[in-house]
Amino acid sequence: MIPIQELLHRIRWDPEFGRARFVIGYYDRVAGRIVRVPFDDIRLDPKDRFAFQALDEEGYAHSVPLHRVREVFRDGVLIWERRPDRSPC
Repeated sequence: MIPIQELLHRIRWDPEFGRARFVIGYYDRVAGRIVRVPFDDIRLDPKDRFAFQALDEEGYAHSVPLHRVREVFRDGVLIWERRPDRSPC
């Protein structure tokens, strides 16, 4: 399985691959569920290799550790998935 950091960089920098509509699903500990956000609503800081900023429905940014990413969809098709550990993050 490709590491999530590599997949996110490919989405961002590969013009052919990145043309699609991507959705990132991450485990939200507060909500206790997978939250899905469009790739366009996340911000990758090149100085931060361990997290990204995700905008919620109200426009607030939340820091999301990359280890909480559970799924990535490309044009509605699941292309990457990390199964959860025995205990939630």
